[in-house]
Amino acid sequence: MYTTHEFGCFYSQPLVPLLSLFLIAAVNVCKMSGLRAPSNYTEEPPRHPSLIVNSQEPFNAEPPRSALIASYVTPVDLFYKRNHGPIPVLDDIERYRVSICGLVEKPLELSMADIRKLPKHIVTATLQCAGNRRTAMSKVKAVKGVGWDVSAIGNAIWGGPKLADVLELVGISKLTSVSPLGGKHVEFVSVDMCKEEKGGPYKGSIPLIQATNSEAEVLLAYEMNGEPLNRDHGYPLRVIVPGVIGARSVKWLSSINIIENECQGFFMQRDYKMFPPTVNWENIDWSTRRPQMDFPVQSVICSLEEENTVKPGKIVVHGYAASGGGRGIERVDVSFDGGKTWVEAIRYQKSGIPYVADDISSDKWAWVLFKAEADVSHTTEIVAKAVDISANVQPENVEVIWNLRGILNTSWHRVHIHVQHPDL
Repeated sequence: MYTTHEFGCFYSQPLVPLLSLFLIAAVNVCKMSGLRAPSNYTEEPPRHPSLIVNSQEPFNAEPPRSALIASYVTPVDLFYKRNHGPIPVLDDIERYRVSICGLVEKPLELSMADIRKLPKHIVTATLQCAGNRRTAMSKVKAVKGVGWDVSAIGNAIWGGPKLADVLELVGISKLTSVSPLGGKHVEFVSVDMCKEEKGGPYKGSIPLIQATNSEAEVLLAYEMNGEPLNRDHGYPLRVIVPGVIGARSVKWLSSINIIENECQGFFMQRDYKMFPPTVNWENIDWSTRRPQMDFPVQSVICSLEEENTVKPGKIVVHGYAASGGGRGIERVDVSFDGGKTWVEAIRYQKSGIPYVADDISSDKWAWVLFKAEADVSHTTEIVAKAVDISANVQPENVEVIWNLRGILNTSWHRVHIHVQHPDL
């Protein structure tokens, strides 16, 4: 049964003068919810042994690139892990509640039983960390952040109610840009405690108009690939915001706040913003840039490493391509001579169904896989670049998009081929 409350939300914008009292109340609610954030790393879940660990505490890891092209849907165990602190623990699913409050007339608490009673929606969507391919960007000039290779991305089938349906429970109609009490943004607050928030919870927000748009397919997800979320991916409940950088798909959901201005949390205001190459840590002004939302068009070759030694003959290239905002992939071009000439790759998603960008038969929020082949007789560079349905194309060089946080490296992906001729 739905219940209302007063202190179920952890606001990024104080609503009362007695802030310390409010924080204590919010923390107490978190403790009562059955979901808790450990203070150390002694309760971490098991992980797949093939993951490439980029940091142990907090745990950040990605699969080998070849694993990404083994299937259209990424197995849960091989989906990249992005964390900012110890993995939360659910002690009692019966006590777990998610709060919906803020600028709403009747704040609400929902149990998992309540959430499961709502219409379940399924969406296939690709999540990508904004720092994917950061390692390559750092070769131009040092950047700060987890040293991701090319696999901080994955494609999964998510299940749960649409956020637009959930918000109707607190009186916010579909396609609403401003709530009756003046809310314009929806803030998601996690139980996850992180050092960047000085021990406070991870949080982020999206515009209310996006949250209330059924076509945007924002979910409160409790399933991933047909199974309950595991702990690394937000058990028991997380947000999925398709087409947007992974940082906005908040895990281990504690509360949903309707607020007037966008979330003031660290990861909205002092991270995940795109700056030009001229900005450094001495002259940066975070307030001059908006929080990054959609991810740009991207493609990566996954069947080859950065350096490869092969025999002369046919080379088959496989990889992934994706673009944010629900924009399909119109074309993937592959060059087997360093960008002098190009061939168009075959694009595909689901087996037996031809991929047509922006067609109802295709998954608009999901990546496409691609394949191209050619005969190679000498040492060369193989290059991939994608074009989405809005004719956005990847930049040729990483230098022109270098930024101090190393995010959104969507430059042409290049791998080197060293042809080894047999002894005569």
